[in-house]
Parts: sequence; C-alpha cells; structure tokens
Amino acid sequence: MNAEDHNALILRGARVIDASVGRDEVADLFIECGKITDTAPPQAAVVDLPGCIVCPGLVDLHVHLREPGQTHKETIKTGLAAAAAGGFTFVACMPNTQPPIDNEDTVRWVLQKAREAGSCTLGPIAAITRGRSGRELTDFEALLKAGAVAFSDDGDGVEDDRVMRAAFELAKKTGAVLIQHCDYRDMSSGGVIHLGEVSRRLQVAGIDPCSEEAMIERDISLSRETGGRYHVAHISTSRAVELVRKAKAEGVPITAEVCPHHLALTEDACVAGNANNKMNPPLRPRADVEACRRGLVDGTIDCIATDHAPHTAEEKQAGLLRAPPGVVGLETALSVAARVMVESGLADWPDLVRWLSIAPASVLGLRRSTLQLGELADLTVFDPNVEWTVDPNRFVSMGRNTPFGGWTLPARVIGTFHNRVFHYRTHL
Repeated sequence: MNAEDHNALILRGARVIDASVGRDEVADLFIECGKITDTAPPQAAVVDLPGCIVCPGLVDLHVHLREPGQTHKETIKTGLAAAAAGGFTFVACMPNTQPPIDNEDTVRWVLQKAREAGSCTLGPIAAITRGRSGRELTDFEALLKAGAVAFSDDGDGVEDDRVMRAAFELAKKTGAVLIQHCDYRDMSSGGVIHLGEVSRRLQVAGIDPCSEEAMIERDISLSRETGGRYHVAHISTSRAVELVRKAKAEGVPITAEVCPHHLALTEDACVAGNANNKMNPPLRPRADVEACRRGLVDGTIDCIATDHAPHTAEEKQAGLLRAPPGVVGLETALSVAARVMVESGLADWPDLVRWLSIAPASVLGLRRSTLQLGELADLTVFDPNVEWTVDPNRFVSMGRNTPFGGWTLPARVIGTFHNRVFHYRTHL
C-alpha cells in the first residue's frame, strides 16, 4: 500500500453507493479538509474512477491481530495494513491475545499501537471473562470507558450458564453487545472438520454442529430474559440460521455475522487434507452453505465478517490433524463475497456494500461516516469489473493461510480514504 495526504481531492465519475440513504448513482465526490463538500475544491488532486464503485469505508467486526503475544503471526501494524488493502477503514479485534484484552491498560495499549499504524481505525473487543477463563466477568464499564467496542471470549464460548446470564445482565445495564463464539467444547473436543460424510471418509474426528446450535439456543433464551444484546459470531449451520430467524421474529435483540469462507466453501474442500481449509466453526455441507446465503439475503444474518486468523506456514504445514484452525480473510473478503453473492445473482452491489459497511457498524453501535455533504470522508474505492488471481505471497498480512490461493476473483480494491489520507494499492 502507498499513501498520500490530500487536503483537496476529486473522485471523478465513479458509481457512488451509500446504503445508509439508498444512494446509488454515477457522480463526482469532492473532498476538502477531510470532509465531503458540494463543490470542487480549488487545486484539488483528481482521481478518475470510471466504472469503479465508491462506498462508505468497509467495516470488519471480527479480526484476530495476534498482538500482544504472537507477533510472529501478525502485528497490529501489519493487520491494519492488510485491512486497508482489503478496503476496510475500521476493524474490531478479538481479545484472544497473550495476554488477553481483559483490562483497561491493554485496551489503551492496543489503541495506541493502532494510532501509530494509522492506516485503519481499530476497535478493541474486550474479553467477557478475566483471562477468557469463562469464570469471572471483566469490568464492562471500565473497559467501555477505555475504548472497548464489544465483549467476547472468542476462540471459546462462555459455557457456564450462571456466568453468561450475569454477562447478559451487565450488557443490558451498559448497552454493550456480547459476541459469542458458539461452541460447547464437550461436543466438539478433538474434532478436526465437520462431523459428516467427509470426516467419515477421511476417518478423522468430526465437530458436531450441535456444539454451535446448542449454545446459540441457550444464549437466545438468556438474551430474551435479560434484554441484553447478543451477536452470533461466524454462524455456519442451517439450524443456527433458523434459530436466529425465529428469535428476531420474537423481538430478541440478536444479530449475526457470516464469513466469506462459510458462504463460498463446503466440507468437500477438506477432502484433499489441506489445512488451509481447516477453521472453527468448520466448513459445512452444501445445505448449510445455502442456508447461510439465504439468511444473508433475507436479513436473518446482518453482515459479513472475515474472522481473519493468521497462522504461520509451519503451523499450517503440520497437516489437517495437527494444524490450528483459522484462515486469513481481510484481503479477499470483498472479492469472495462478490463472487458468491453478486455474480450468482443472489444480491447486487448495494447489498454487498451494506453487509460490509453500514450493517457491521450498526451491530457495534458505531456511527460511521456516510457519503453525505459535510461528513468526514471515510470511504472505499473498488473496481467491480477487474478480475484478479489470489497470490498469498503478495498479501500485506503476515498470514498466508488462505483457502482461496489461485482463485480468480472479481472486484479489485483500489484504495481507501481514511483520516485525510488516500491509501491506494501500488500493484494491482
């Protein structure tokens, strides 16, 4: 990525999509002193963007930046640079670091590191429980004051009913949202991939989908009883989608996200044993994938999130049985989602923009900039007509563990305008 400060900028001839107000038109955008104006500023730099789409900056509410503690996998600086390369101007990082993000000092430290990086805004997600142990709640009020944007023990679900009920009560009191990694370890322990046809064929332990569904069912009951806001991370099964659909119909304050890999791939991708197809929750059968796509279209699932999870090449080369689960996704999310949802005819570009910008921001209760006059310019530019081939060796992220290496995908990110700086790709 390269970056240039622009006090005055004209983005000329692009398709402008702002899902927050239903705007979709070919127009010029004028930026002066970091804000969108109604007239062309004098001595402005001009960027011609015919055929490109300009939209509010993309938001990812589920990434793993590995810092503190595992900087051999990713750092806040490299992770945020990868986010910008993928078109994101805001990402929220999960707390399963070493040490975990479970106190105010760590929240402030993470925010400072992000400010130093500068390429993308970061919102720390703090742990629900101290040490992510599942036993004692963190201080929600203090963590929110320090800058936390949500709470999760991601990497693990909070299994103790008493603790989770108390978390929901505290979420209701503070207005926080709980993001749950839905997985009962006793049901999934030792599992490698989805429990089904492929796991039986490979003769490996499977992860029972009930481990996800049972926790969602329990949490919906707690959310219903307490009024605490609940967000389902990386939803992956048809029954889970139906549980969320029914809960929303009942008025439960619930939202959900789906990952690009759970929209694009089935358990069949694991047949060859490539550990870059190993993630948690695992890839599911075709019926589950189709249910997730339908859930996104009909509004049951609110948004798309990457669950960007970098691992070293050595870890992933350990094979399907021993490799850690997780894949990177910041630099491919827009394009994979476009392939699955737009090129298939299931959705159009305004839908995709909404799922990747306004919707995830809304889940976190963030006020993100729109493309309206007087607003701070915080936007993403991509060309929907350009196809590109995924080469993990050219990723900005330190992680290369993608299931999409070698895929030819649509929609190439041109750059982002964020904090008065135009970050653009130096190679396309």
